[in-house]
Amino acid sequence: MASDCGDSGVIRVVVADDQAAVREPLATVLDLLDDIEVTAAVGDGAQVLAALAAGPADVVLMDLRMPVMDGIEATRRITEEFPDVAVVVLTTFADDESIMAALSAGACGYLTKDSGRQDIARAIRAAAAGQAVLDRAVQARLLASARSAAPSGAEIPADLTPREREVFTLIGQGLSNRAIAGQLFISEATVKTHINNLFAKAGIRDRADAVRRAVSAGLA
Repeated sequence: MASDCGDSGVIRVVVADDQAAVREPLATVLDLLDDIEVTAAVGDGAQVLAALAAGPADVVLMDLRMPVMDGIEATRRITEEFPDVAVVVLTTFADDESIMAALSAGACGYLTKDSGRQDIARAIRAAAAGQAVLDRAVQARLLASARSAAPSGAEIPADLTPREREVFTLIGQGLSNRAIAGQLFISEATVKTHINNLFAKAGIRDRADAVRRAVSAGLA
């Protein structure tokens, strides 16, 4: 995910939404923040890819339902073609299919459009730092889906350290990196290190997969 945010430390953001009444005000509000610069505001996924090809960006704030190319396909293309760019979904849809499709395509964040501006800005900052962000409604849906779909009794790698197991458990409970750091009294950087290690040991693909695996293993 994105980590090098311009020479001045400003996070460069592309806003994608097919509704100008949503896109333009959101871009204006975000652009007023000292640490965020909106480099493009576009109306479909193809325009997102064109904007990324035209100039560097750190985060794409992505709607899902758009013409020409929808947000899922655009996220998949970004993951393949611009792996240093993080995608945060911002949509009205919080159904299981949309959530799983977006996370499977490579989105590192998923917010609904009733999120406040501060929540959106916080998610952008977290995504630029390589962290995953799911709003509470999405976390609840993801956990419910995992509990109903995952078979019980999945094995936990024997070589996980006690701290990695703690982190794994808290991921399964839907906690963000910041919340995990606060609960364990460690830094977010240390949390990220533990997550990278346990993902490697357990063969976990992404945050959504981690939640499913933790629930399946009885950790959450």
